[in-house]
Amino acid sequence: MAVLPHHKCTIRSSQQVPTCRLPFQSCHTRVTCSATTSTKLKPTSNPDQPVIEPRLAISSTPVIPTITTNSPPLLNDSTLQSTWSHRAWVATGCSTVLISLAKSIVAAASCHIWLEPMLAGYVGYILADLGSGVYHWGIDNYGDESTPVFGNQIEAFQGHHKWPWTITRRQFANNLHALARAITFTVLPIDILCNDSIIHGFVCMCAGCIMFSQQFHAWAHGTKSKLPPLVVALQDVGVLVSRSQHAAHHRPPYNNNYCIVSGVWNEFLDKQKVFEALEMILFFKLGVRPRSWSEPSSDWTEETEIPSSQVAVH
Repeated sequence: MAVLPHHKCTIRSSQQVPTCRLPFQSCHTRVTCSATTSTKLKPTSNPDQPVIEPRLAISSTPVIPTITTNSPPLLNDSTLQSTWSHRAWVATGCSTVLISLAKSIVAAASCHIWLEPMLAGYVGYILADLGSGVYHWGIDNYGDESTPVFGNQIEAFQGHHKWPWTITRRQFANNLHALARAITFTVLPIDILCNDSIIHGFVCMCAGCIMFSQQFHAWAHGTKSKLPPLVVALQDVGVLVSRSQHAAHHRPPYNNNYCIVSGVWNEFLDKQKVFEALEMILFFKLGVRPRSWSEPSSDWTEETEIPSSQVAVH
């Protein structure tokens, strides 16, 4: 028996081939045309009808990956851990501050003046607390994660309001590296160009307190029994922002106690409604509403710490 040659051809027709528009998926349909008289093949009702063999079954509903952003970081989350880059920036920032302190001491010794550099250092310490409050108020109330330069810190502080206990889980350099980078670029030129003891007295104290303000902030969220005794003593006498004072910042209406170095400015700023006045000025000049004017949403509402036994560690 003569056997006709077996031909296969791929037919692409808008009526026969379904269109696939889902991302990252391909849709192929192989259409085989057979012309044979072999008895080994199962007969069909119409030998000339193309046989359509679908290769991929496609759901009518596209699968969209779900990204969860409303969950606290895990205990071993990489966002809480220090990297070598973080450590390098903190080391560099500390070096610039120490160089400024050393130049202040050397210049004071050579000129035999000590009171003025010490007073300048005290002024730097006081103004560092005020600066921390102004900065904290700004990123709490304005901008979002897409804001240039400050976007990452704004997003981090918003997450901090929801899960404030996570700051105690951050490793040291992870917590300080952003401020250490800013201090490095600010203080290094002063170290190179200036030798005045009074200026360096102010700079080293102000810059050091600003750089370590996030660590003071973390200690304000710590448990007294787990903090070093010296830190607890400094908090109790008001040298560092106390746990009870900063706790008021995490309670409604979330618009007070912004300062996180010593907290010495908090009472004055809140009683005089300084930040409320600034918010009104910005609103009437720029038409921008601060977040503190809105009713507290889930982004401001604190969620309690999840026990370690209930946290899934990857």
